[in-house]
Amino acid sequence: MAMKCQNCGKGVMYGHNVSHAKNRTNRKFKPNLQSARIVIDGVGQKMKLCIKCLRMYKQAAKEMERRKKEANSIVAAR
Repeated sequence: MAMKCQNCGKGVMYGHNVSHAKNRTNRKFKPNLQSARIVIDGVGQKMKLCIKCLRMYKQAAKEMERRKKEANSIVAAR
């Protein structure tokens, strides 16, 4: 599989290392990809995600969990 985030498509970028003497040598900037198990529409999937997308999914899951808790506490209070 290519070195790309399966969510946003972030991939390898190319540039130069620049020395003090301004010599330029080619280099690659690789995305920070991590394998993660994500639940989408009730189905677990293993995906390669960049850290930005992984944080986004974790934050969304946390928010959803918080909303469920709030809804349960409102129902229990009535």
